[in-house]
This record gives sequence, C-alpha cells and structure tokens, in this order.
Amino acid sequence: MSELDLKTHTETDGVVVVEVFGEIDISSGRDLERELREVESRGPKILIVDLRGTTFIDSTGLRLLVTAQGRATEASRRMVIVQGPEAVQRIFQITRLDDRLEFVTDPSEITP
Repeated sequence: MSELDLKTHTETDGVVVVEVFGEIDISSGRDLERELREVESRGPKILIVDLRGTTFIDSTGLRLLVTAQGRATEASRRMVIVQGPEAVQRIFQITRLDDRLEFVTDPSEITP
C-alpha cells in the first residue's frame, strides 16, 4: 500500500493549493481525486497542484491530473502544476503531457 499525504490551503484571490506528498498510484489515486473534486466544488479561480513532495506517479496519477485539467477547462478555471522531482517530472516528459498541462517550477511564478 502506498503512502500519500495531501495538504490543502486557500491562498488569496481565489487560489487553492493542493500539496501532494508521497506516491500517486492506483492505491492512492482515489484520495487525490476526492480531494481535487472537493476543492473544485468550492469554485476556485486557480487550482495549484504542488508535486514537489511527490516521490512517484504512475498512469493513474497522470489520468487524474489530465481529467482534472479537463474539468478546469470546462469550468473556466486555471489549473497549474508545480513541478515535482526529476523522476516524477520525467514521466510527464516521456508521455508529452508537459506540453499539455501548465507547469511552473515555483508557485511564486503563478499570477492571477
């Protein structure tokens, strides 16, 4: 069973940050999806998913983020991902999702 810890906090101007710590895989994906949907129900203008504390991501995690991006687009919400460690970011590069999703290296780069 994988370990996943999520910390969610609201910033100013309708920005919500979900920090992800640990592994995003088939056994932990439901927790992340539940948290993202709960945050989305609050109607933030910007949803930031911070992967700096993520140690592993598999296809389940990729699917969750792509699906969340689709919901964000439909809701006219911006979703930004803070890049994870090299091993995590490499998966996005290999699958070319780094071209499809919005990434930043530091949350301070995000402007409303």
